Amino acid sequence: MTAKTAFGQTVHHVELQDWLETATRHHTEGCVMFDWLGVEDAGRPGAVGQRHAVFLHVIDPQTREGVMLRTEIEQTDALPSVAHLWKGAHWHEREAAEMFGITVDGKPEHLLLPDSFQGHPLRKDFVLASRVVRPWPGRLEPGEDNTSAPSRRRTAPPGVPDPSWGPRREEESPS
Repeated sequence: MTAKTAFGQTVHHVELQDWLETATRHHTEGCVMFDWLGVEDAGRPGAVGQRHAVFLHVIDPQTREGVMLRTEIEQTDALPSVAHLWKGAHWHEREAAEMFGITVDGKPEHLLLPDSFQGHPLRKDFVLASRVVRPWPGRLEPGEDNTSAPSRRRTAPPGVPDPSWGPRREEESPS
């Protein structure tokens, strides 16, 4: 386990096989208040696109000191559940499983999406079909309205598919 401190918060980097043991140790040492468990997508800037980062933040209510644990998990790995230590973690683990596709020990039920939903909508590689069917309602970038040349190569925000994906918006006919 290595620790790095930035902006007053120390993050303990833990190997996946030590995740449950480290979390249990912090729980027995007094960090009995659960704050949150979250996931950073493997598609985040600077990542290689293969490993998600999982964060756990817990607090010692006596000292009000927080502890943040961080581990990385591959698609084929399973994250050991900490819900038996902090009951509030169960919801967060279900969200991580459903929205990011992370496997958590046990079989979490669906939380927000219907059973028929395909994919994991918080991952950066998830294509937002609504961006394809209906154009963005905001102002167009230079070059998109065909009145001027683009000043730079346009990069699409996460979730916007490349132009070859799906149906495109119809051109308006002159009235």
